[in-house]
Amino acid sequence: MLQFLTKPMATAARNAWALAFGDGVEPPHATPSMVVHDEPHQVLRRFTEPSSSTAPDAVPSPVLLVPPLAAPASCFDLREGHSVAEFLVGTGRRTYLVDYGEIGFADRHMAMEDWIDEIIPNAVRRTSNAEDGASVDVVAWSIGGTLSLLAAAAHHDLPIRSITAVGSPIDYGKLPMLRPWRRIGRLTGGEPVTSVYRLAGGIPGTLVRTAFSVTALDRTLTKPAFIARNLLDTDALGKMQAVDRFISAMPAYPGRFYGQVNGRLMIHNDLARGTLKLGGRRIDLANVSVPVLLVAGTTDVITTEAAARGGVAVLTGTSVRFETTRGSHLGILTGPEARQTTWRYLDEFLTAQDGPAPQVPDNARGAAEPGSSNRAAAR
Repeated sequence: MLQFLTKPMATAARNAWALAFGDGVEPPHATPSMVVHDEPHQVLRRFTEPSSSTAPDAVPSPVLLVPPLAAPASCFDLREGHSVAEFLVGTGRRTYLVDYGEIGFADRHMAMEDWIDEIIPNAVRRTSNAEDGASVDVVAWSIGGTLSLLAAAAHHDLPIRSITAVGSPIDYGKLPMLRPWRRIGRLTGGEPVTSVYRLAGGIPGTLVRTAFSVTALDRTLTKPAFIARNLLDTDALGKMQAVDRFISAMPAYPGRFYGQVNGRLMIHNDLARGTLKLGGRRIDLANVSVPVLLVAGTTDVITTEAAARGGVAVLTGTSVRFETTRGSHLGILTGPEARQTTWRYLDEFLTAQDGPAPQVPDNARGAAEPGSSNRAAAR
């Protein structure tokens, strides 16, 4: 009887000590990977297959994971059993990740064009070149999906086979939390906000982390009670800790990029009409011609279901599959229900694209240089 009581007490004491004074109840997770290309804000990694894995009879097209800004690339590799990268590798897919690294004051001049015209296209080309010219399935989260769609619309020759966008905002008018912001922006032209981010060189990481925490205020307020209730549940505490580590690693937004998002997307809501205006340039989402999977969260307050569903109306040049799941903004990508919903949708969608994949013509391949673009014909 005494042993029956002391074992749970020991577990509770060990977990409490690990959270309060130690390194946590479990070490940080990282699926093994290798660097394929190393360049500031354009690091390309390939996740390596476990030695015990068996190669499939037919090698599927490679997958490129595209994170958003102001979120660490670990969003795709959060925790063992809650890792999109680990899941994709387990299905036999050669999986790559573009990592933007740290964003600081020196990067304040980086703009949407850097991602639409260089970072994402270069990552796609490098992934394709590493896989003998195979077309690439892009899988992106949050605004990473929005930027991936814009890159595909702007560069018709990129070797993209399909795009999956999870929790990616298109219609910013369907985001209730932005309505007061948009009203103020329309009245002031966004000048107060513009002055602040120009002075700071962007949105500092501390503010990004605070904003993300506010969207899950109930989680923050109930965290002490959650810990107390789950001192015996090491797995539940491990999940909590993985999310805390993710939030604490959120980088900054570069100033010029945020100014464009604030003006063109939040205030003017360009994408709801299917077109992004960047200076004298127009990028039409109707020009996306590869199959698209959109996944939205019915309880996501950062990108509401309606904001993500806006993509169905404007992606008129291709087939669009739209699916929903429950969960927070991060939860729909890698939360408890993601394996049975988001990951299943993703696996079904990618499998539907499989088969004799079109290859990039020899005369269209080349080094991934900024400004160049190639894409194999999409199925």
